[in-house]
Amino acid sequence: MRGLNLARALEARGAACAFVGPAAVAGLAATFASPELCAGTFADADLIAGAAALATHYDALVFDHYGLDANDHRAIADGRPTLVVDDLADRPLAADLLLDAGVMRRAADYDGLVPPRAQLLLGPNHAALSPAFAALRDETLARRATTSRVERVLVSLGLTDVGGITALSIRALLPVLGERRLDVVVGGQAPSLPDLRALAAADQRLTLHVDSRDMPRLTAQADLAVGAAGSSSWERCVLGLPTLSLVLADNQREAAHALSDLGAHRALASAEIDALGSAFAALVGDPDAWRAMSAAAATVCDGLGAQRTADRFLALVSPRLGNTRATLA
Repeated sequence: MRGLNLARALEARGAACAFVGPAAVAGLAATFASPELCAGTFADADLIAGAAALATHYDALVFDHYGLDANDHRAIADGRPTLVVDDLADRPLAADLLLDAGVMRRAADYDGLVPPRAQLLLGPNHAALSPAFAALRDETLARRATTSRVERVLVSLGLTDVGGITALSIRALLPVLGERRLDVVVGGQAPSLPDLRALAAADQRLTLHVDSRDMPRLTAQADLAVGAAGSSSWERCVLGLPTLSLVLADNQREAAHALSDLGAHRALASAEIDALGSAFAALVGDPDAWRAMSAAAATVCDGLGAQRTADRFLALVSPRLGNTRATLA
């Protein structure tokens, strides 16, 4: 999704974009954009060779893949300008421009991992989000400042629903939900989907949203969220949404704890699912706490990161192309 947001920002500035990756790329493009946006898909073993063959048709490349390192970037890009999106700082990267939206990320974290000439875009204000979040920011923050109680809760733990975490979370929340409403977002292939459909049919407090294209509105309408501690954390921060955040992958842990330290959300490990109900009950029962969390979250980022990154990358690319239009993959 961050790739799609960045592609749309680049397209708005005159670039033509296409995606290459594993098979899941085609499905995501068909669901959230258009099938034509996918230039090709490959098995992992064939990805580097396949991407290198297709890259000859493009002028610059964006890499967002934790399994690729500097050698792979060079093999695919073959001297073309590169933007690398990362949040691990754990391997060499062949980046002309590096984007890492981590809340505590510092330039020194990439010492020796990127070329000396690489430009760095660091911090949540460079996160590639849909511009629809920033468009709702002022109105939503004004409403939150006058909200007196939690009435609507957003549960969004990732379209892939790792380990059926969404249904597990809903079952932990229902006993302490009271009369509040739940908006539950999952992907069409989520393991939890059959269980969630049954729960929604039996409980009118629960509304199910499958492959939703309306996350900005759902985030703005919610008073509290239960969310994954990934890149969607920045979306919730833009709109000042207090959150109980579940750490579902190792690469989420550092940012999740940093946001907790800032007071922007409360992080829980996925193994703490039994504690989710009590954490939820404590937070909704303390208006001062969730108002403070909302205010802290709103200071983290403004939602304009995709536009900033697109401007910086095209400024880097255009001189190499003689100021002609950049085409990116």
